[in-house]
Amino acid sequence: MRKHYYDITVTWNGNHGTGTSGYTEYGRDHTIQSDGKVALSCSADPNFRGDPAKWNPEELLVASVANCHLLWYLHLCADADADADAGVIVQAYEDSAQGILSMNSDGSGAFSEIALRPRVTIADGSDAELARTLHQRAHEMCFIARSLSCPVPYEPIIVQE
Repeated sequence: MRKHYYDITVTWNGNHGTGTSGYTEYGRDHTIQSDGKVALSCSADPNFRGDPAKWNPEELLVASVANCHLLWYLHLCADADADADAGVIVQAYEDSAQGILSMNSDGSGAFSEIALRPRVTIADGSDAELARTLHQRAHEMCFIARSLSCPVPYEPIIVQE
C-alpha cells in the first residue's frame, strides 16, 4: 500500500492577552499553513463565537468533499472521452454542497450528511447518461467521502449544450 503524507501547521492567533482564562476571553482565529502555499485564515463557526468572515472547519470539510468529488469526476470524464466515441466533455461544473452538523445536548456533534448537488454542463454530443453515471464512480473513488462515517448523497444535474 502506498501512502501519501499531508503536513499541515495550525497556529492559534486568538490570545487576547489572558489566554483561555474564560470562554469569552479568547478568539477562535487560527491560521492553516502548508509549505509553499498561501496561509488560510480560519476561525470557528459563528455559532461557536467565531469570525463569520473566515473559513471554519465545518465549511472546510464540506468543501473538501465537494472538491474531491469534482476532481475525480473530471478525471473520469476525461478518461471516458479518451476511451469512447461518445465520451463526456465537461464545459462547466458548479456544486452547491451542503453539510448538516447534528448537535447533541452535551455540545458534541457530528455531520449527519454532506449532500453534493453538482450542476454539470457537457458539450453537445457528449453522452449525458454516462455523465450522470460517472458521479457514482467519482463517489466511490473520492478519498475524502470514503473516510467519513456520514452519508454523502449526490444529486447531479446534467445540462447539455
